[in-house]
Amino acid sequence: MFKRFQRNTEDFTCTHCGLEVLGDGYTNHCPECLWSQHVDVNPGDRASVCGGLMRPIGLETHKGKQRVVQKCEVCGFLNRNKLNSKDNQETVIKLSTSYTL
Repeated sequence: MFKRFQRNTEDFTCTHCGLEVLGDGYTNHCPECLWSQHVDVNPGDRASVCGGLMRPIGLETHKGKQRVVQKCEVCGFLNRNKLNSKDNQETVIKLSTSYTL
């Protein structure tokens, strides 16, 4: 049996906007631009060999919480990540008005 979530506390530089991001173990996207990198098969496992940039393409609500929908620019993988209170609200608002799958 494998864990569906592995907590990794990692700092990173956003490869899209260049922001230095301090990770907290649950950080899975840049709080400024909402982009991330396709590094996981299951959350936190760092088992993906793709490594492509994950473009934020929309928002959805799941169990009363908003999530950013991302699509890998390399392989097309779709992922959903919970929004965080640290996320740039202007970016979230812009994304909410430009949903494209």
